[in-house]
Amino acid sequence: MVFWWPFLILGVAFAICRLVLWLIPPNVPSIEVDASDVLEDASHAKDNSYIYIPSKAKQVQKDKVQCYEPATMKYLGFFPALTSEEVKEHVAQARKAQKIWAKSTFRQRRQFLRILLKYIIEHQAVICEVSSRDTGKTMVDASLGEIMTTCEKITWLLAEGEKWLKPEYRSAGRSMLHKRAKVEFLPLGVIGAIISWNYPFHNIFNPMLAAIFSGNGVVIKVSEHSSWSGCFYFRIIQAALAAVGAPENLVHIITGFEESGQALVSSVDKIIFVGSPGVGRMIMQKASETLIPVTLELGGKDAFIVCEDVDLSHVVQIALRGALQSSGQNCAGAERFYVHSDIYPAFVAQIGKLVKSVTAGPPLSGKYDMGAICMQEHADKLQNLVNDALEKGAEIVGRGSFGNLGEHVVDQFFPPTVIVNVNHTMKLMQEEAFGPIIPIMKFDTDEEVIKLANDSDYGLGCAVFSGNRKRAVSIASQIHCGVAAINDFASNYMCQSLPFGGVKHSGFGRFAGVEGLRACCLVKSVVEDRWWPYIKTKIPKPLQYPISENCFEFQELLVEVLYGQNVWDRARALVGVLKIISDRNLTSPGVKRRS
Repeated sequence: MVFWWPFLILGVAFAICRLVLWLIPPNVPSIEVDASDVLEDASHAKDNSYIYIPSKAKQVQKDKVQCYEPATMKYLGFFPALTSEEVKEHVAQARKAQKIWAKSTFRQRRQFLRILLKYIIEHQAVICEVSSRDTGKTMVDASLGEIMTTCEKITWLLAEGEKWLKPEYRSAGRSMLHKRAKVEFLPLGVIGAIISWNYPFHNIFNPMLAAIFSGNGVVIKVSEHSSWSGCFYFRIIQAALAAVGAPENLVHIITGFEESGQALVSSVDKIIFVGSPGVGRMIMQKASETLIPVTLELGGKDAFIVCEDVDLSHVVQIALRGALQSSGQNCAGAERFYVHSDIYPAFVAQIGKLVKSVTAGPPLSGKYDMGAICMQEHADKLQNLVNDALEKGAEIVGRGSFGNLGEHVVDQFFPPTVIVNVNHTMKLMQEEAFGPIIPIMKFDTDEEVIKLANDSDYGLGCAVFSGNRKRAVSIASQIHCGVAAINDFASNYMCQSLPFGGVKHSGFGRFAGVEGLRACCLVKSVVEDRWWPYIKTKIPKPLQYPISENCFEFQELLVEVLYGQNVWDRARALVGVLKIISDRNLTSPGVKRRS
């Protein structure tokens, strides 16, 4: 006891010091970001307060990105559609700034993250309102999908980011025992990102945070459907960078159409794309010209599997949240529902009743469960999918309702819809809907539902519910996808230590987690002498030029010494190696070779 007493005291003192340091808040400066022109109650000039009616014809005006509120059609303004030359100039500016930022310390990078986190927490309402106005989602959905995920990513980077970017030492192997092997993670240069409109805040911050923390510059092309919010969020990033003394032009937000995106791909050192499979193929083709790495997240057709041994009312609530996540139309979410035949009628009845209570409307005009559809004409696509299913025998058993939409609605709303008697011949079960439609199909065995879940061109994620955890894990492990949740939905994305991405038409590569962070790096293998200068690499005499007649026999024996199957064979081979080394003129190793 006397021997351990000092160590116990030191341990308690260390714990107390850690607790005190944890209780003392870090000194994080505040930043000011002008939001007076983006709030709903802000005054509007006469020329930008009218109702905007977008043309259903293909957009002709390509020099401007027109912005409007999808829920109210209120005009928000426009941003320039950048030309190829203008995009390349943005990348060139970011490249100059990155050379300076690459030498920054992790302490400086962490301070940048803390400033952002402080601003986000203190200005949640502003961020969510801007997201709501630009995409039509509700404030609650904006908080869940935009604020929480971004705060979680920042918190993870603060806690673990530096650890995963430090050199990682690896085994040098048997033949290089005298060497030290490590992997270094160095900045790639300028990361390019082309992002979708469904999470305008998080989709900007997700690649930006990883790129900046790993020492890169970043140029992000925001979607033409959410450029207004993206340009406001850029102000937050600029203010935080200035607060830590980062070089100007380290981060760029650009606006435009296909030409702008193609120019970005051809100019950067890596491209991250979030969008559709069709555009993803175009990105890959363009990236092949400069042979840059690509990360593609291309959506999904996630299976939501419900076994017969679940708490039904609990799962129904999760199922509806999964189907209508981010107002339903703003996230792929759960798109195919497979329910065991034993509970199929009860599940359908409960979720059908619940959906009928869901009300859609302008999210900032009242407490609506759902907002508007962001993309023009997407409601027509959703209705076509429903019509195809109905023509093939499906049946609607529940639909939500609309609130007070006003007099100027232009097909920007779609009611949440529950459909039964569906099968895989229907487009609704094969094509990504990206909308608030809940198609439910019954199954009888685990083998059947696994086959159904894998019958898809997509492979992003799945959710499996069962009262038997091992059963749920077994089902999920056999589904070919990149993300799986057991007795929950979409919880993976709140674990920012985990990589996120899919397979098949859902894309490849990963963002988030260690894998996503290191994907922003040049991964360099380094080997150096472990005991320099005392032990150096020396070429054995039989292998020196001019090589001896028995050099190959020497090499054979050396391989056996290092990698032989048992210690006795390796010992015999070692004797032969030593004999050859001791006698340069020996033409035979003097050891009987085994057949």
